[in-house]
Parts: sequence; C-alpha cells; structure tokens
Amino acid sequence: MGGLELVALRAAGVSLVLDVAGPGVPRVLHWGADLGDAVPLDQLAAAQDAGGNALPPTAPLLPTQYDRWAGRPGLSGHRDGGPGHLRLSLTEPVTVTVDPTGGGTVTATSHDEVAGIAVRTELELTPQGLIRQRHAVTNTAPGVWHVDSLLCLLPVPAQAAEVLDFTGRWSRERAPQRSAFGDQTIAHESRRGRTGFGAPSLFSAGTPGFGFRTGEVWGVHVGWSGDHQHLAQRLPDRDGVLGGGELLAPGEVRLAEGDTYTGPWAHFAYSASGLDGLSAAVHGWLRARPSHPASPRPLTLNTWEAVYFDHDLGKLTALARTAAELGVERFVLDDGWFLGRRDDKAGLGDWHVDADVWPDGLHPLVDEVNRLGMQFGLWVEPEMVNPRSRLAELHPDWVLAAPGRLPEEQRWQHVLDVARPEVFDHLLERLDALVTEYRPAYLKWDHNRDLVEAVHDGAAGVHAQTEAVYRLLDALRARHPGLEIESCSSGGSRVDLGVLARTDRVWGSDNNDPLERQHIQRWTGLLLPPELVGSHVGPPVSHTNGRATSLAFRCATALFGHAGIEWDITGCTDDERAALRSWIGAYRRLRGLLHTGRTVRADHPDPTAFLHGVVATDGGHALYAYAQLGSSARDGATRLRLPGLDPAAAYRVSLLPELPGPHLHGRPWQPDLVLTGATLAGHGLLAPPLRPAEAFILELHRHP
Repeated sequence: MGGLELVALRAAGVSLVLDVAGPGVPRVLHWGADLGDAVPLDQLAAAQDAGGNALPPTAPLLPTQYDRWAGRPGLSGHRDGGPGHLRLSLTEPVTVTVDPTGGGTVTATSHDEVAGIAVRTELELTPQGLIRQRHAVTNTAPGVWHVDSLLCLLPVPAQAAEVLDFTGRWSRERAPQRSAFGDQTIAHESRRGRTGFGAPSLFSAGTPGFGFRTGEVWGVHVGWSGDHQHLAQRLPDRDGVLGGGELLAPGEVRLAEGDTYTGPWAHFAYSASGLDGLSAAVHGWLRARPSHPASPRPLTLNTWEAVYFDHDLGKLTALARTAAELGVERFVLDDGWFLGRRDDKAGLGDWHVDADVWPDGLHPLVDEVNRLGMQFGLWVEPEMVNPRSRLAELHPDWVLAAPGRLPEEQRWQHVLDVARPEVFDHLLERLDALVTEYRPAYLKWDHNRDLVEAVHDGAAGVHAQTEAVYRLLDALRARHPGLEIESCSSGGSRVDLGVLARTDRVWGSDNNDPLERQHIQRWTGLLLPPELVGSHVGPPVSHTNGRATSLAFRCATALFGHAGIEWDITGCTDDERAALRSWIGAYRRLRGLLHTGRTVRADHPDPTAFLHGVVATDGGHALYAYAQLGSSARDGATRLRLPGLDPAAAYRVSLLPELPGPHLHGRPWQPDLVLTGATLAGHGLLAPPLRPAEAFILELHRHP
C-alpha cells in the first residue's frame, strides 16, 4: 500500500477516505461522492502511488510548511516572537470508530516537542453525511505561545471551479455572490464581533453553474458567533481546500504552559446534486440533535411593529385578546418595558420593570396572556448598555473597551464586557430574576451593534466576549431548562451553528417586507430548516422600506418558517382578520410537514420568480410556493417543474385551500389534477402568470 494506511467512513451518499499512517496529521484522500459498500482502499492506494515521487495532491488536515504546503497554514503562532514553524508528528495511533448507522469518528493527537505544541484533532462524519471538524492546541512548554490562526480544512478537487459566497447589510441579509475559483485564495472575513449580516450560511465551491438541484458542491460553515473566516484556496501543485475558523486578533489567544485553545466546530457538507443536498445534510443533523426544539412550534405575535415603545396596558391587553381570537399561541412583549426605556437612547442595562409604565409590574399583562391560553415571551438585550442608564453611571468600567478609550457609540449604546466575572454575575442574576418572576416561555435575545475596538483585560476581547456570552446562555438555560431563546442581532446578524447550540431559533431579519424576505429566507434556509427561522406577517406597509404588499403575499411568504405576526392587528378589518385566521389555521395544520420535511428549491428559469417547497420524508405530502418577485420578460403560462417528489408515485395537486389563488383571464385558477412525481419534475405543471409581489401555494398528496 505504498506506506499508506487508509480508513474509510461512509454515510448518506458521502465517502470520506483518510491516510492515518503518519508520521504527521492524517490527510484526506477523498471527500465526496459515495464510493460504494466496499471502498476499494487498495485501488485508492495504488492510485496515490501512480505519481511516483510527485508531491501528494492533498495536504494534511492541519498543513504546515514542513508538509510542503505553501498556502495558509492550518496552525500558526509563535513563542515570544520566535519562528512559529511546526513539525507535527503523531504521538499515538489514530483512533477510528465506525458508526453502524453510518459515518464515524477520527481522533488524532500530534506534538512538536521542539516547539512545545500539542494538537488534538477531532473529525466526525455524521449519519446525515455532515462532517464536523475541530482542533485543540495545547502549550506544553514554559512561556507563552500566541495562537495567530487555527483552521479546519478539507480538500476539494479541480472540478470545484466556482465559489458561492455572501454579502449583506441590515434588512438585506445573506445576498449571494459568485466567483470563479482558480489558483487563488477567496476569503470571507468578519471582524464585527458577531456573525454578521453577510456571513456565509454555507460557503460553497462547486462545478461551474451549480444550482439548487444540479452540480457537485462542497460547503463549509464555521459555527462561531464572533470574528470568523471562511476560505477557498488552490495552489498550482495541490488540490484546493475549503475551510475556516475563528479570526483571531494579535495577542487575543495567549497560552501559558498547560493552557489549551479549542477552535470552533467547522461543518462540511458534500452534495452530488446541488445545494439542496448540502441543506439536507445540515438540516438532518440539526433535527437529530436531542436539543432540537420540539414541534409544534407555536405561532407567535411580537409587539414591536404593533406598539414600538408605546407601552400601555390597555392597548397591549387588547392586542393580546385579538391575537388569541385569531389563534396566536405565543405573545412576546418587545423593547420598551424596562427602566427609562421610552426610546432607544436610554435604559439598556437596567433590567428592572419600569414602575412608571408598569406600576404593578408585568403581572397584569402576563396573567391575561396566560388566561387567554397563550405563552408569554419577553425581549432583552443583555450584552449592551446605554450611557444614559443607571448601570453605566454606577459601573462605567464595565464597558468592553480599553481604559479611557471608549469606542464610538453605535445606536446610542456600548457593549458590556461579559467576560468580566462581575458583569457576567450581574447579568445572570438579572435574567434569572426576570425569568423566575414572570415565567416567560421565550426570550427574544437581541444584540444591536458591532463590537468595535473590543478590549478585555488589556487584550483583544472578541474571543473572550463570545465565550462568555455562550456561558451566560448555557447558565440561564441550566436554571430554566424549558426556556426558549431566540438569537436576534439587529435582525439576522447572529445566525450561526455556534449560537444555535444554545438557542432555539433565529430572527431572519428586521425586514418583514415579503419581497425582501423571499430572498433572505431562501439563503438563510440553505443552512437552517424552516422551524429555526422566525418569519412574521408584518403590516401592509413595511416599516423598513415603505413598500406596500398584499396580505396574501405576506402570508404566503411567512408560512415557510417558524411563523408569526408583527402588526397591530387590533386595527384590522373583518376581512383581514378572517384571512389571518385562515392562514394561522393553515400553519397549525401544516407545521408538522413544514418542520420535518425536506426543503427543496427549483432551478426555475425565470430569474424574477422563486419556486420552492417542502416534501415529507416519506414523499406522501408536499407544499410548493411560487412567488413572482419582479416583472418577468415572459408573457403567458409558466411551467412549474416540482422537484423532490417520488417519481413513481401519483399525486393529487390542488391549491392550498386556506390562502387565495391566482386568476386566469379573470377567473380563479383552481387546479385539481393527478400527476406522477416524474411528470411533475420532468415536464411540469402549467400555471398562470403572476404580477410582481403575488404568490400561490400548491398542496400535494400521494394519490391512492
């Protein structure tokens, strides 16, 4: 076998083959298409030897210059400014376990005795076909070793010649952008102290032109809520690599003798059939977690766009009663309930109910919400402080900043240094007291500014801050095991698998305009299944961009998520209330499908329209939404090819009865057809043209 010792793991259409012979860190010979029940390890070894003494095409999992790797090193650092070149060798045989349900784990420990650095590498192929990888670095020698960078990397072949990355801003999160991937480095870096509006849901490389249903694709997501990096790199003499890790500032991680730095998990997925295959792997793994939020996911009303800061018990009680009449199941009191909080310029940090507005505390509202049969939820922003607050007056040194060098205010607020023990203890005490007194089922946990010039204990502070926030979330959940928490950050700026290890959903965006939400939810859904993405029906005119849209379009858009309402529904007409009641009934009837089925997205030829859906795991039930986003160049009927169905099964196709459908020549279009899955996917269904900002939803059942 030419000195190679190969091991193979296999799951869900993915094969992973590693050489664990040493003497260095294992390297991956194959990550990609399934190689079959009996992976031909002897043939792979022979294929590797075919190049004679040529440079091996794949680098180790943690490549360095000693491995003749001229790209970004997997691990870089230094001791007191000295050379940081590492020569890692295995200290014991690599441990490999095979999961009988598919996949398995690989653990390797390596050491550079001269440098005084030890590394533990963990890699897991899950039964869903997802690869999770992380490294832990330990300083084994006297003195301080500075970690500059620690990356998780996996090889991608030359066929992966195009990269899908993302950009974004407030209220327009996760906008896709593509680049050719040649012999170069394409890096996405975030230095915002939080995940970021444009952070990759999945940073992907694939065959040119890959789509949702076509092409080979490899993707990676770094599960970390602080500064982070994703990259694709290819050298002329090696296979490309895809990966990422935490983005560390100089001096941010300093290891004394015996100290260990563990990098975040990087999550890798491969698909032979487009981006939907990547989503299937990640969604499947998320849903298999014991901590995954249980269904049914309650339909939520959030008060923000209904009352903003105008908190009045009578108004909020009327809103709660209207919500209960319509079928809402969770009522969330948003910003404005605590000391001095009449606008967003004051009060953050003073987590006590404002007696001037709530003389009896929140109890009258909470009691009424519970009496109406709804859960109660509450908005908080624990990591922040307004200079105009009692907390800032008492503890000006609690701000995450260098002494005497406050960063510029953003949104009239600063960031608290949660890694300081006294700050951590204060926040935990306040949050625990609120949850103990009012027993909310849910906290909307917000985070409304970037971390700028973040300094903790004399060094760069984003890493310590992120770990401290994780500990705070974990501690609060340990005290209140049934509490659900939403990750909100100016909308969708903290959407990652690190924060979702200790929260139950994300707020996709502060923008409830359904046209924008169609884009935002599509690309958020590349990483997350619908039940983890808050998606609400907003008012007729969006408060973020002033666009007016129909209630039908807003309902059709919000259905495909963890649905809710963000609107003063006390002012709705009878027709609007009837439409909302019908839509809520549809959500409650269909959420079992929406929150367990497989997300599918068609590569629809019209760039001004989206066609997407959810198909039950057994293929027996499906929903598809067709949404017209802009004015189409086409005139006439549209052919909808519906992906993801059982090709051999027959399906009855009809419009979703709870929502209005389109019109054709002035008459309602009401299809009632029985077609096979193969016909629907290969030929398609003719549907009437729509105007911009119109949509309809098809419901399919397997026909006996």
